[in-house]
Amino acid sequence: MEEAPRWLSPVEERAWRGMLRMHDLLVNQAGRTLQSEFGLSATDYSVLAELTRAPGDRLRVLELAKVLGWEKSRVSHHLSRMAKRGLVAREECLDDGRGAYMMVTAAGRAALENAAPQHVEDVRRLFLDHLSPGQITLLAEITDSVIEKIDIN
Repeated sequence: MEEAPRWLSPVEERAWRGMLRMHDLLVNQAGRTLQSEFGLSATDYSVLAELTRAPGDRLRVLELAKVLGWEKSRVSHHLSRMAKRGLVAREECLDDGRGAYMMVTAAGRAALENAAPQHVEDVRRLFLDHLSPGQITLLAEITDSVIEKIDIN
């Protein structure tokens, strides 16, 4: 026997569609500033930010793909484009001849450091300034909970 779909209630649909629309608006608006003022795409910024959070400013491609939630091929293609622009570089893994690390170059670090103050201001202006401290805390708890439940290891 086939089970009936669990259709979204009006408030559930509003929450889902609103979250998607908000995400798109935030990424597009913040990304527009990154591109026009600093020559970085939103994805460039995400890659550089994740690499600089890692020990030694480097990660294996598969680790980076997992952190970003992207397919390995998407990460590989994007890293190739960034490497051509001198933002990242490949470093061989000495303990595993098959593996390699992607690391931030001096140019990549400079690009991130130049863009970061404006990006943080955009995050505040476009997003955080419209929420109370309690809403920010609740949203952080909600996103942690959802990500924990769906994150594929």
